[in-house]
Order: sequence, then C-alpha cells, then structure tokens
Amino acid sequence: MIKVRKAEERGHANYGWLDTSYTFSFNTYYDPEYMGFRSLRVINEDYVEPGQGFGTHGHKDMEIITYVMEGALAHKDSSGGSEVLKPHEVQRMTAGSGIRHSEFNPSDEERVHLYQIWILPEANDLEPGYEQTYFAPEEKKGRLRLVASKGGDDGSVKINQDVSLYASILGEGESVTHAFSEGRHGWIQVVKGSVEVNGTTLDASDGAAISGEDRIEIVSAAGESEILLFDLN
Repeated sequence: MIKVRKAEERGHANYGWLDTSYTFSFNTYYDPEYMGFRSLRVINEDYVEPGQGFGTHGHKDMEIITYVMEGALAHKDSSGGSEVLKPHEVQRMTAGSGIRHSEFNPSDEERVHLYQIWILPEANDLEPGYEQTYFAPEEKKGRLRLVASKGGDDGSVKINQDVSLYASILGEGESVTHAFSEGRHGWIQVVKGSVEVNGTTLDASDGAAISGEDRIEIVSAAGESEILLFDLN
C-alpha cells in the first residue's frame, strides 16, 4: 500500500523569516492522522530568509538529520559541532541526553531551502553527537545512495535507530528499484521534480508511506528528480 501525503495538504506556517511546511504534526500544527510514521517523527520543509535563522534552543532524545537543497546553513551546537551545511551534505545530530544548537542562514542575498528530519532514537539519554558528510551528486545519480544508517555503512552518517536513508537523483525516464525485507516499511519524500512509485505519481514536496510492498520502482516522470527514501522497521 502506498499512502500519499500531498504537499498542499501539509501543515504550513509563515513567520516572515521562516516559511515552513509540516508533513507531520509539529509546533502549533496538529493532525491526529499524521503524528509520524514508524520511527519518523518530523519532516519539515523550510525556507529561511537571508541573515535569519533559529536562535539557540534545546533538543532531547531525537536523531535530527538536515538536508539542504539550496543555499547554506550555519550550524553550531553544544557538543562542539560548528559547520556550514551546503547542498549534497548530510548532517546528523544526536540530541540524546540534551543538546543546544542554533541554525542560521549566513547569506546576505540567498535564502536557504532545507529539509529537517527527526527520527525517534532506539534509546533515551544517549551521548549527544554531531556528524556531517558530503555525498557528491555523481554518487546519487541513477542509484540509491545510502546517506544515513544505523551502522554508518558505506560511508553514511550513523544514526541511533534501525533506519536506512537513501538519496537519489534521476534523469527523466530513469528508474531505481528497492526491495523491502519482510516487516519493513518505507517513506519516500520527493525533494525535486516528479516521480512515479509503482505507478503512483508524486510531485515535488509530496511524500508517501509505503507498507506491504516487497519492492518498489521509482521512475523520474518529468525532467530531473531528486528523492529521499527511508527504509524503516
């Protein structure tokens, strides 16, 4: 079964400096039908204006992944992490027993477009941590590139949950396939373009929950497309 979450059906808020859409219930947006999916708790699509950002704030007991589409995001946290995140880089922050961080758009002209993803950890009170890795576009073209996993396999960032996150860039008509082990589930997020998943069309910013499917085929339907695919327990 593939259950589509259309982009226009998501929660939305515009604070002037931040234009954000919520796939799942978050902040002042509440939908009992969308409290998360499996261990996925948050998928927020954010646009942050130049020179603006999130002031220092705290998190606890969450694995937080940031994926920048356009622009750059400056990050600083209490675990010692201090980097600028750009497209094709994946950032993982383990909030664990408690962490404080800030995120800021350092540009004077260009807004930053990013996805912030929260995953429930396998245990509470883990040691806070930070990791950031660059995955060249060539590594994602025409294939599913593992970018985050429990074991940190194939150079992916390591997350404290039984989740594998793949990224892929597909030319028009190009396809990739993914097989799910018994009892596994999936979530696909289209971050650019338009794709068909086992014949179901998903456009940019659409997502879909996948359950009871042994195998999916993802075909780029119009121009170049980019997707994130979660394999979840």
